[in-house]
Amino acid sequence: MERRVKLSRFSRAGSTVVIGALALTLAACGSDDPVGDAGGDSGTESSTDAATDLSGELSGAGASSQESAMEAWRAGFQSTNPDVTVNYDPVGSGGGRTQFLAGGTGWAGSDAALDDEELTKSQEVCGPDGAIDLPVYVSPIAIIYNLPDLPEVNLAPETLAGIFNGDITTWDADEIAADNPDADLPSTAITPVHRSDESGTTENFTDYLAATAGDAWGHEASGDWPTQGGESAQGTSGVVQTVQAGEGTIGYADASKAGELGTASIKVGEEWVAYSPEAAAEVVDASPRVEGRGEHDIAVELDRKTVESGAYPLVLVSYAIACSNYEDEATGELVKAFLTYISSDEGQQASASAAGSAPISEDLRTDVHAAIEAITVGAAG
Repeated sequence: MERRVKLSRFSRAGSTVVIGALALTLAACGSDDPVGDAGGDSGTESSTDAATDLSGELSGAGASSQESAMEAWRAGFQSTNPDVTVNYDPVGSGGGRTQFLAGGTGWAGSDAALDDEELTKSQEVCGPDGAIDLPVYVSPIAIIYNLPDLPEVNLAPETLAGIFNGDITTWDADEIAADNPDADLPSTAITPVHRSDESGTTENFTDYLAATAGDAWGHEASGDWPTQGGESAQGTSGVVQTVQAGEGTIGYADASKAGELGTASIKVGEEWVAYSPEAAAEVVDASPRVEGRGEHDIAVELDRKTVESGAYPLVLVSYAIACSNYEDEATGELVKAFLTYISSDEGQQASASAAGSAPISEDLRTDVHAAIEAITVGAAG
């Protein structure tokens, strides 16, 4: 018997927001398929080998960093589930968590795990066991800048802090020159660009500065930008567009969106390290998990201070946030199926191809799948 999703746990207002103009509805076909060859002719069994009988509509919202990966994930999921439509609104991590906690979406994407207050609030929509954080997307955060005549630049944490604090105002400042003794630095004015919305990318960037820049930063990690000055822009795409629009600009964004802009190497120990998926994954696998969480909550405490050779600690782990229990059985089954796909080897290879992300490790995938399997549907949590 065909099963249809009932969005009975979603508020009408939340559903309207999610399925608005920014919602990205799953593409149905072929030539625009962002999955590419992931899971294609590899000779291994693919989750796209046989269609399922799932049907209905599933809505999520959250991190704009996941946008490119989400296009690939939805297209791959569509190939085995042609009767399912997945919507995703890249409104930002804070907006995604807010919508999820209000009951407006089936899951959320977030570059920051739920905090203690949000975990408690999640019991209102998910039942007594609340929500869980599942790491599904690992990507470096690139320091992007617009100086066509300076294709490479090194920036130590203290220098980055001075730039984004507004203390370092020109590209030929002494602090930047010290990081780049052989570079011909222009006297161009610096315009730092930050996110205007509450952002998990911002939280990860400010966490990195708080951990590594010492007194040069002086602010706690926050999803809301903590300083005055510079320019602000909505979402990852907004930051990238603003940096592209003005010479001398500098910002931070998920590396998948860096495009043709210049990207800085950061100082790790005594080395200058450029971003790469491999360097980001190395930090994640070496980092401990947050203590005091539920059995199936997998929040990672990133080691920003690592001096491991080749590691890139300016990295984000983006999560899929889901309920431990779904009262609506059809919604819960769709969430479980979709999250199983995106965290699978095939799904991770698809996002790596589309967004340049680092696939989660086999050990982490095993734990994520165990957590998904433990999600209950159609019963009290």
